[in-house]
Amino acid sequence: MPRKPRNVRSRTPENARLEIAHAAARLIAEDGITDYGMAKRKAAYQLGLPEHYGLPNNDEVGEALRTYQALYQDEDQPAQLHELRSLALEALRYLAPFSPYLIGAVLDGTAGQHSEIEIEAFAESAKEVELFLLNRNIDFQHARTPRGPGEAPEAVFEIDWQDAPLRLTVWHTLAERNRAKNRNGKPTPRAREAALAALLSQDSE
Repeated sequence: MPRKPRNVRSRTPENARLEIAHAAARLIAEDGITDYGMAKRKAAYQLGLPEHYGLPNNDEVGEALRTYQALYQDEDQPAQLHELRSLALEALRYLAPFSPYLIGAVLDGTAGQHSEIEIEAFAESAKEVELFLLNRNIDFQHARTPRGPGEAPEAVFEIDWQDAPLRLTVWHTLAERNRAKNRNGKPTPRAREAALAALLSQDSE
């Protein structure tokens, strides 16, 4: 049974959005929820807020997550991020034949102990990447391919990359130019090997 909304009348929609954003950030940082949409919905439920108040966008949750990490995880999170970026750099080099890009929390700096490395790669077919992994004895599992508006990837592989979870999304080579924007029409931040190496150098300074 849904929770009864608490003090809804005293909240403005803007205040509610901020509350949900910060509650979602805590769920992501502490409980390991990696899906922003799920974190926002769970946060709204916990706060007893009705859906018509509206949910914050991912950018607002990301900003709240950075604030949370700076306040409560300032000793551990930078080291965790550096380690994940180092592993991601190795993965980009390993997957070089497939024009890989790093995306997600490891790139934008919000990754923590529960985060996965997210990489997009491009190939003529998913089978090509699958054979590449099999021939190099890389353990992987097929993940469910996301469905919905827009183009769907060829395949999604879940890989245990040196004890870190890595999510490899494979797109057809023709889709590389079209991957410049996300579902909201905004540019999707992504980085090649050289750009990630530069970020790692900055982390070490």
